[in-house]
Amino acid sequence: MDLKIKDVAELLQVDEKTITKWIDEGKIPCYKINYQYRFNREELNEWILTNKVDASPAVMASQSPDSPVDIIECLNRGGIYYKVPGDTVELVIRNSMNSVPLPPRMDRDLIIFHLLKREAMMPTAVGEGIAIPHPRVPILSDINNESISICFLEQPVDFKALDKISVSVMFIVLSANQCRHLEMLFKISNLCRQPEFLAMLKQQAPQEKIFEYIVEIQKKNWGR
Repeated sequence: MDLKIKDVAELLQVDEKTITKWIDEGKIPCYKINYQYRFNREELNEWILTNKVDASPAVMASQSPDSPVDIIECLNRGGIYYKVPGDTVELVIRNSMNSVPLPPRMDRDLIIFHLLKREAMMPTAVGEGIAIPHPRVPILSDINNESISICFLEQPVDFKALDKISVSVMFIVLSANQCRHLEMLFKISNLCRQPEFLAMLKQQAPQEKIFEYIVEIQKKNWGR
């Protein structure tokens, strides 16, 4: 817990009163230690990426520009799923995870437990009807098993998003270490800033079109 309110205000380029307001509203991850608020740098970086918050260059400096994470490879492992049933956060996460392929001997119920635990701590909805469920800490041991799954829901579900829009699509992220975890979140966040990609998600476009679009973005933005 190495950051204070003053530090976070500088990183996010807002005043300290705004940070205090976000704390009171439960919008930003923090801890109260000896009557003072403290922030975990990695959790803050994750929050910035998943919530598409503008920040100073000092925050993004921790993201490696030559990261080996390949979104297409991760999607090939995780898969794209349509009409996932459920009318609650827990049900759609459970039903999605019943389809997502996992490494041998990986406990599916354990992953579901960590995904739901993360949601209980702070919702992973990022606005525009999108959520990015992920464990609070990486739980895979091999980067070759990392995956991203896109799950289109049968019906919108309330994830307590700040923009009040119910979630229709989830990106489930399973990573092997914190650096790669943040890189995956960064790239998903970048994709979800593209109007054309957002339109594809809202239309629940066919898998082939989604893959084709991401391949183009990777070549253009990430040199792959």
